[in-house]
Order: sequence, then C-alpha cells, then structure tokens
Amino acid sequence: MSITKTLASATSAMVLSVAVFSIAVIPANPVMAGDHAQKAKADIVDTAVAAGTFNTLVAAVQAAGLEATLRSDGPFTVFAPSDDAFAKLPAGTVETLLKPENKDQLVSILTYHVLPGKVYSKSLAGKQIDAKTVQGTTVAVNGTDGVKVDNATVVAADIKTSNGVIHVIDSVLMP
Repeated sequence: MSITKTLASATSAMVLSVAVFSIAVIPANPVMAGDHAQKAKADIVDTAVAAGTFNTLVAAVQAAGLEATLRSDGPFTVFAPSDDAFAKLPAGTVETLLKPENKDQLVSILTYHVLPGKVYSKSLAGKQIDAKTVQGTTVAVNGTDGVKVDNATVVAADIKTSNGVIHVIDSVLMP
C-alpha cells in the first residue's frame, strides 16, 4: 500500500477514535506535572524523553533532524502524540516514515504538530481558531468542548518546558 493510502487510512481511523474531554478536566500529565512544574529548565525534547511516553515521537524528531530546533529558545507549542497515538496508525506507517527517503514527509507531519509561541489551554477555551503551524499550513483548534486539534483530543495540557509548552494528544495529526 502506498504511503499516501496508508496515511489516508490512518487519518480515517483517527477520526473514529477521538474522545471528547472537557477543558475543566484536562489535567497536566500527572507523571510530569510535579517534576516539570517545579523545574521548567528542561526543553521540549528533554521533557518528552523524561516522560517515557513519547519514545516514537522523539525517534521521529531525531530522524527528521528537528531535535536541535526543539531544543532552541523557541518558544514553541507542541501537540505531542503519545506512543499510544502512534500505535493507532496502520502497521508499518511509522517505520516507513522513518526511512531516509521519506524525511521530507516526516518533517511535514512533525512540523504540523508545532505552533510558534506558547499557547496555553486557557487561551483556547470557548474558541474555534485556525492556527498557523511551523509547517506553514493551519490546524483547526476547537476549545468549545474540551480541546481538539483537527481530529485529535488534548488529553493532558499545559506541560511547561524551558522553551515552550506541550499538549499531549491522542492521535497523530496529518497535514
């Protein structure tokens, strides 16, 4: 199956798997909250590594050559798919994207998950916006019933880092 068809299938599968959460009940990630709320000295990459639930994302960021960017001053807002979110993709999708010949596509997908600046969930409450991504296109953000980004749901919000903020999402976004 071609990568385009695989990604289209993944997008369709993600639409079916989205759950709705209220902003009032979106907690900071309990594993990360205490540790990183006290010391936001860790950058986005180090925070993701320390969480232990973003191994696929970190590997993809490294394969795409984006690690230095996400360690820079930023600031950035990252909608970070967890390992469970990547596991929802059709078998072989991640492996295919990590191949050197697919680097441009991987960069496009990953930068679609990043906004310039710091965007906290409270600034999204009650709003529907199209936010410009680092990738260059816009992502639909809906804060009227929880926070959704395209068809993904934010399951943990406002994880502060030294160079931005992370919001954990339950699905991988596809530009």
